[in-house]
Amino acid sequence: MNLLIADDEQHMLHILKAYFEKEGFTVFLAQDGEEAVDLFYHHKMDLVILDWMMPKRSGIEVCRTIKQLGHTKVLLLTAKGEADDEFAALQSGADDYVRKPFDPRILLLRAKKLLHLNAKVVIGNVTVDLEEQRIYRGEQDVMATHKEFELMKYFLANKGRILSRKMLLDHVWGFDYFGDERTVDTHIRRLREKIGESCIQTHRGMGYSLDDRL
Repeated sequence: MNLLIADDEQHMLHILKAYFEKEGFTVFLAQDGEEAVDLFYHHKMDLVILDWMMPKRSGIEVCRTIKQLGHTKVLLLTAKGEADDEFAALQSGADDYVRKPFDPRILLLRAKKLLHLNAKVVIGNVTVDLEEQRIYRGEQDVMATHKEFELMKYFLANKGRILSRKMLLDHVWGFDYFGDERTVDTHIRRLREKIGESCIQTHRGMGYSLDDRL
């Protein structure tokens, strides 16, 4: 899922980027309102998180623009704490409102709730429990390793999309991983043995995808 986060605090941007990417989101960052609108025009976003107080265009202005263009969910961040401010945020079209300072884990849960991301996802006879971090085939726990679970979670977030080995390495092993790309093949082979060969498709020379017909 594509997520746009706009905030003029660089440190905050990079903290939130790390949290959401770990959950399988593709994250775009903007440091002012105009950059946020430009990114929104050029990329299909599933969710936009906006800081209220930004240079060039405020979060409220950006929210109104986004809502005029469609039904993308918008979550507004602000240090303002008055009831009138919350009313103004929601009146602008924002779907939710979070006061600063906040715990990034809470923001992540609020974002998932807006997107109706269920704790359990069913694919054929496979169930992925995102809360317990377990994968079941039928009623049986397949005993997935941490890396296998993270791979599955990233595939779920990009269902039907072809993911290259490099993309999988960057999002599951981390950008600082310098090992052999073939480790991806090994982990996917083991994951297939546990959940069934048909769930994850191979695209020669391109990468892998979770079957979007399931």
